[in-house]
Amino acid sequence: MEDTSPLGVGCPMWANRDWVGSVLPAGTPVGGELAAYARVLNAVEGNTTFYALPAAETVERWRAATAEGFRFMFKLPRTITHDRRLRDTGAQIREFAERFAPLLDRLGPVLVQLPASFSPEDLPVLDAFLASVPSEFSWAVEVRHPGFHAGGDHERALNDRLHHAGVNRVVFDSRPVFAGPRETPEEIDAWEKKPRLAVRPVATADQPIVRFIGQSDPAANPPFWAPWVDRVARWVRDGRRPLFFLHTPDNLVAPELCHTFYDEVAAVVALPPRPSPPEVAVPLGLFDVE
Repeated sequence: MEDTSPLGVGCPMWANRDWVGSVLPAGTPVGGELAAYARVLNAVEGNTTFYALPAAETVERWRAATAEGFRFMFKLPRTITHDRRLRDTGAQIREFAERFAPLLDRLGPVLVQLPASFSPEDLPVLDAFLASVPSEFSWAVEVRHPGFHAGGDHERALNDRLHHAGVNRVVFDSRPVFAGPRETPEEIDAWEKKPRLAVRPVATADQPIVRFIGQSDPAANPPFWAPWVDRVARWVRDGRRPLFFLHTPDNLVAPELCHTFYDEVAAVVALPPRPSPPEVAVPLGLFDVE
């Protein structure tokens, strides 16, 4: 059945074996995680495509494992964004589009995640790239150069270009992890590797995206995301279909945070109910009703 929720909430992965028996039903086989995940959450980041395209048969399996309304956000391969830096990428974009065409009705925006070295001087390259990509796909851009996060002319120029092109800007909020402890190897790794950028809660197209990097302790995160609850609710009222992805250093509690965040937004703006808690998983798609 079709998911009717305008709000997609999910994790940066679906095949975390540590979730089996809690988030995913006990006995979930290796390779069966996506079908189980899609019963309790309605969106997911697909980060493996940054390194290599999946086989065509794999894309077909992903489609079969999910219901209409589930939203994947896949990254463009790094050969396009980091190696070629969006230049002379026509053949690679065509290959990506052909590979994911069978999954088109499950796709949220395709993520164009740019390196920190991609600066305001490169905006004409971004313009040309966005003008050339297939229009049947939705697109999103994540920038990491500080000049795009300073609130000045460079950021205004970026936002204007994305708005004109109907392209979503990804908002990366790592404030919680930098305000948290550095005790576990995962927390230390997050401190050392996650970008630390000013947060700009803008919506430049119809599917605004937030990537929220939380703390390992579930109770520590709601105060940080409280402003996002109101912002996301406002986007929903405006007729947009936002995506909110929740990470933690080890991602063990990320699904729990997804459920809590969804419930908080649903207390502000009308949303379909989410499924039963994962420990009593039911064979329904997210927000299905019997």
